[in-house]
Amino acid sequence: MSVVIVGGGLAGISAAIALQESGVPVTLVESRPWLGGATHSFGRGDLCVDNGQHVFLRCCSAYQGLLRRLRAEHLVDVQDRFDVPVLRPGARPARLRRSNLPSPLHLLPALAGYAPLPAMDRLRAIRAAAGIRRLDPADPALDAVPAGSWLAEHGQRPWARQALWGLFLTSALNAEVDDAAMGLSAMVCRRALFGRADAADIGLPLVPLEELHGGPALRRIAEMGGTVRLKAKVEAVTTDPKVVVDGVPVAADAVIMAVPHEAAARLLPAQALPDPLRWHELDASPIVNVHVVYDRKVLDRPFAAAVGSPVQWVFDRTAVSGLRRGQYLAISLSAADRWIDMPTAELRARFVPELRRLLPAARGAVVRDLFVTRERRATFRQCPGSASVRPSAATRAPGLFLAGAWTDTGWPDTMEGAVRSGLTAARLVRRHLERPQDRHMEGVRSR
Repeated sequence: MSVVIVGGGLAGISAAIALQESGVPVTLVESRPWLGGATHSFGRGDLCVDNGQHVFLRCCSAYQGLLRRLRAEHLVDVQDRFDVPVLRPGARPARLRRSNLPSPLHLLPALAGYAPLPAMDRLRAIRAAAGIRRLDPADPALDAVPAGSWLAEHGQRPWARQALWGLFLTSALNAEVDDAAMGLSAMVCRRALFGRADAADIGLPLVPLEELHGGPALRRIAEMGGTVRLKAKVEAVTTDPKVVVDGVPVAADAVIMAVPHEAAARLLPAQALPDPLRWHELDASPIVNVHVVYDRKVLDRPFAAAVGSPVQWVFDRTAVSGLRRGQYLAISLSAADRWIDMPTAELRARFVPELRRLLPAARGAVVRDLFVTRERRATFRQCPGSASVRPSAATRAPGLFLAGAWTDTGWPDTMEGAVRSGLTAARLVRRHLERPQDRHMEGVRSR
């Protein structure tokens, strides 16, 4: 038995390792010269730069399981307790920190004392949180409702939606809170904020993403006897199934398409696809990162959120990047439609003054370097109606399966969602491969 996996992101890596662990030989085909997909690194002078800031939460169990399989779990750090400093122009930083109380009371003190909101809005936020805990995120009706509308109906005024709910939902869903699907929003809140008390504790890489995902995956798959073909172009997939790689058909007993939805729609045979094909409705949402290197330290914590500012989150990348002098900060901007085409000079003119407003120590610091990374199609657009067009892992063609955070995982388009999709596809492949053997054994027993 052999399986070809098209795409070397976290979904493809997860599927490959899961299949190899069960004794199924795998060939992983990736068009780029590295594994890791949307989580990769590149060099800029003496810096090792990640294409974007990728974090995870303690509740992301599948992703952490992948790190263990890659023998890379020691290369991340998870907070002992959920703790987020919240920067505000012209005011002291606020703080959202969970208490030692059991769930669902663990965040009650943080909400009750959240300084950016007036006292009445804090009380309304607690009531809204109680309402979200009663929702079923899988309810199809919630997929049709914008999160902003639901929150407004439950007493959340515009500033509360921005300064509290948007703080988490915009980064989790890569969508403005008023535009995000309520089903996915409820899932994020129930799983991370109102689930297990430690579920939202934040994890950060201690090394560049290439050293966390791509490099370890390449070594692990090779150790287990799998094959990885980098810089290999997949031109088509047939229902045999075969994968045409650099003009040469490669036969397989099963194929997993772990690529973006646009690529899957282009490469898969028409008879394998849903009819009518609605994946284009998933669209795409961008993320922009503004990277700023200072001549001195200006931020005294590993990361911070911001409200009342175009800055959403800012991360200290100094140690991870290898910078020896000064401090390297990365501003992460989700739902970045307004920023994605803005020239670097304009982004500099906008965000350097914003950092001075938020960080008093930056006012006397010199910017030694500033550059921008742009992910135009970072995630699918997780807006109302998107859940109904996310496909399952199985296609209409036997032996052809889908993986990717855009498939119907029940999770947002995140690293956790990508890993879960790969594990699901691997499970379906194993079931598919067992059927001929089951039929053979039935025939032996009948004889």
